[in-house]
Amino acid sequence: MSTETTTAPTATGGCPFSHGGGAAVIAEDHHGYEPFQMKDPFPAYAELRSEAPVMFDERIGYWVVSRYDDIKSVFDDWETFSSENAQAPVRERGPQAKQIMADGGFTAYSGLSARIPPEHTRIRAIAQKAFTPRRYKALEPDIRENVRKRLHDLLERADHTGDMVPDLAYDIPTITILTLIGVDTGEIDTYKKWSDSRAAMTWGDLSDEEQIPHAHNLVDYWQECQRLVAQAHRNPSDNLTGDLVRHQQDGGEISDHEIASLLYSLLFAGHETTTTLISNCFRVLLAHRDQWQQLIDDPKKINAAVDEVLRYSGSIVGWRRKATRDTEVGGQQIAEGDGLLLLMGSANRDDARFEHAEEFDISRTNAREHLSFGYGIHYCLGNMLAKLQAKICLEEATRLIPSLRLTDASDVDFRENLSFRVPTSVPVTWDA
Repeated sequence: MSTETTTAPTATGGCPFSHGGGAAVIAEDHHGYEPFQMKDPFPAYAELRSEAPVMFDERIGYWVVSRYDDIKSVFDDWETFSSENAQAPVRERGPQAKQIMADGGFTAYSGLSARIPPEHTRIRAIAQKAFTPRRYKALEPDIRENVRKRLHDLLERADHTGDMVPDLAYDIPTITILTLIGVDTGEIDTYKKWSDSRAAMTWGDLSDEEQIPHAHNLVDYWQECQRLVAQAHRNPSDNLTGDLVRHQQDGGEISDHEIASLLYSLLFAGHETTTTLISNCFRVLLAHRDQWQQLIDDPKKINAAVDEVLRYSGSIVGWRRKATRDTEVGGQQIAEGDGLLLLMGSANRDDARFEHAEEFDISRTNAREHLSFGYGIHYCLGNMLAKLQAKICLEEATRLIPSLRLTDASDVDFRENLSFRVPTSVPVTWDA
């Protein structure tokens, strides 16, 4: 396989998907990489690392970066590689969707991931005061009880079959984040619907017509976030929303709009990626029965197993940055204004960082060096809560249903989008 060259796109400021956008691009071999396909992207990732570690993909208008060291260095240099495009729609919103959102007063902005210093620094400092280990510890008994209840419900099925996505992973993180923020946990399906729309509108490949119902959902979602902030002002409460409002009232420099934007982000990121993490924990570990058995024999290995799942099959496999100046990545010249797609899912399987990286191994000593939570100033604020929930799910499942096994590992499908690798099902069975 030969490595072909690409002329860098010029910074035009236009839509990168319009064919006359001003970018000077040479069509090239994409080395098997399909931006929106998540079934099994890893062979293509390996080919990119070997043949084209920094490749411009004219189909999405981004430089695709696939090696660990390059991605880590981009994350670490927020001044050269801005996060301002992290939440930008991959496909431009159509006129009808734009009008629906404008009419509905949709002005939501990223909580933290797309903000840059000094704004990011100011808001994150306040968010960290509210998003504390004390909150996690207070939630832990309820998380464990919710997990046990759902596993006991599963065990009552006479046919001994289930699906770890709807039967466990779907509800647990959603109940947790809704409780943390102070939302009625009876509204799980509503928030999941809104979150699905946010994922589709931001990272999906939708036509103008397909965007319309999602635009209505985003308006409803944003209005609910604003309502929660207003409610916290009227009725102070012991939850994260109440904490943020109290910090504001005590002189913290954060506006109601910024608090609502934090909720808009947390009510999505706080459960969607954790649902995927829990699903992947079962999908991957049950596919490696010897290592599942190790967790049964020694539950102390579960923390390491969660980190290895995050490395081997992370919830987020691609994240975006924008060059603020002419620069270079991995020897490739990048122009000011160019967008980069950082393939963390590829970095996490880079043999230059992880020995035998394509193998799943819960005894791996450096699994925690994975980039699934990002790196640098935007490192995931909720990483401890996500790992806690996955740990509890594995602790209880290995104790209550040790004979759990996959019914058909090859039959698992994944949603199509640019950044999230989300299994649609994890079918299981167990012994009577």
